[in-house]
Amino acid sequence: MSIGIRQEVIIIEKLKLGEMEQKFAELIWKLAPVSTRTLTEECSKAFSWKRTTTYTMLKRLCDRNIFENDGGTVKIIMSKEDFFAAQGEEFVNETFGGSLPMFLAAFTRRKKLTRNEIEEIQKMIDSHHEGED
Repeated sequence: MSIGIRQEVIIIEKLKLGEMEQKFAELIWKLAPVSTRTLTEECSKAFSWKRTTTYTMLKRLCDRNIFENDGGTVKIIMSKEDFFAAQGEEFVNETFGGSLPMFLAAFTRRKKLTRNEIEEIQKMIDSHHEGED
C-alpha cells in the first residue's frame, strides 16, 4: 500500500529535529517518565531555558508523537532507538530510493568495513533470512 506525497512529507518532517530539539529529546529520553516541573528545572540548568521555552519545545515534540504530556508527566511514545531507526530508514528511502544495498555500496566506497562489522551485518542478514517463512 502506497502513502500519498502529503503523508510522506509529514513523516519526513516528524523525524527531523533541530539541534536544540534533538538535545531536548535526548534529555527526555534520559529522564522519562518525568514530571513537567522536574523537566523545566533540568532544562533551566542544561539550556538556561525559561519554563515557557520548555513547554513550547515539549509541545513541538508531543505534536510529532515522540512524547506525550499526560497530566504533567512526560512519557515516551517513540523510543530513542525507534526514532533513530525511522530516521535511518527515511534517509535510505530519500537518498537511495529505499535500497539498502545501494546505501551500503555508497557507505563502503569511502570506508572499508572491519571484520567485526562484516560479521555483525552477516548475523543480521542470517537472522532476518531465518525469520522468513
